[in-house]
Amino acid sequence: MKAAGVKEAELQAQFDDAGQQERASALGMWIFLATEVLFFGVLFVGYTVYRLAYPEAFVWGSGHLDLRLGTLNTAVLLGSSYLVALGALTASGKGTSRRARLFFGAAALLGCLFLAVKGMEWYHVWEEGLFPGRGSSSNSFQEGAEGGRLFFGFYYVMTGLHALHVLIGVCVLAVMAGVGGPLGWRRRIGNRTAWELAGLYWHFVDIVWLFLFPLLYLIERSGG
Repeated sequence: MKAAGVKEAELQAQFDDAGQQERASALGMWIFLATEVLFFGVLFVGYTVYRLAYPEAFVWGSGHLDLRLGTLNTAVLLGSSYLVALGALTASGKGTSRRARLFFGAAALLGCLFLAVKGMEWYHVWEEGLFPGRGSSSNSFQEGAEGGRLFFGFYYVMTGLHALHVLIGVCVLAVMAGVGGPLGWRRRIGNRTAWELAGLYWHFVDIVWLFLFPLLYLIERSGG
């Protein structure tokens, strides 16, 4: 019986062959990820500059984050990244794409779990009054002073933008886990290439968090 779910890519008019189309798709994704690295890089540089200016306040702010939730989310993302890697490898093999869709679907569910845990953490921090826009008279910021507001400003912006990328990634994984999605991505750029590009984006999301986690939760606690 012929393996299901493997179809030739629909060759677009601007390409000479399927190989050229796949290489162009991969190049486009790498260029996109490079711009994302620059985008997050600016935030990392800004965080570092103000961390050097207010070292004690940033240590104070880091101490108000829930290390257990941050560690849980790290494990969740690493697990989802592993499933995506298994899915991409399965889809690149000679078997059916059904197992690959299951792996991508499970990874999408873990992505949803990550967002739920992150929302829980945001709620706890908000309840403590540790939100820069809640008023300058908030008692929660008295010890951290201005540097504490800067820390949580970076915290909300950096984790919020990362959560947005996770949400986009979850949508991409959900499409890949479906029959092909309403846009027919897998038919247009090739089955294997589509799996690989979706996995590449998710790995990028995972790597960004692996920088954010020690930067926000660990380094400041150690006073390093």
